[in-house]
Amino acid sequence: MKRPRLALIRRFLGTGSGVTAVEFAMVAPPFLALLYAILQTTLVFFAQQVLQTATIQAARLIMTGQAQAGNYTAAQFQQAVCANATSLFNCGSIYVNVQTFSSFSSVTMLNPVSNGTFSSSGMSYSPGGTGDIEVVQVFYQWPVYPGPLGFTLSNASGNVHVLVATAAFRNEP
Repeated sequence: MKRPRLALIRRFLGTGSGVTAVEFAMVAPPFLALLYAILQTTLVFFAQQVLQTATIQAARLIMTGQAQAGNYTAAQFQQAVCANATSLFNCGSIYVNVQTFSSFSSVTMLNPVSNGTFSSSGMSYSPGGTGDIEVVQVFYQWPVYPGPLGFTLSNASGNVHVLVATAAFRNEP
């Protein structure tokens, strides 16, 4: 009675049908997770670069004195950033922080994320005057989605990655 059972086991182990499906089932989840991670990272990097470019272009308004001459408010400067950010961003969710400093060594950067929560309460708008040192920071909460196998780019609560674009310069005379 043991011999037929042993023969059945040998025959089962000797067959090759279904091996490809089993191997694919083992390789597919990590492959799909890696593919998702690559796509998510690419989107975040692309959005970051677009925001940085828009920030630099809008910061030129302050550096050249156009924002000061036009009496720009924070909302108007935010619209200038948004105009350069194409349709990739929701303009109402772009936050600007413009600070004036007396020297580059005294520059401090605002971090609006505390304990995983984004807060725009500490943001200010001070375009300064001729020869002042300015730091322009633009923030945007980019939505990210947790991927398979626990991958996420979220750096704040609510499945968002806070993008930060910065320009530091001395206002032109």
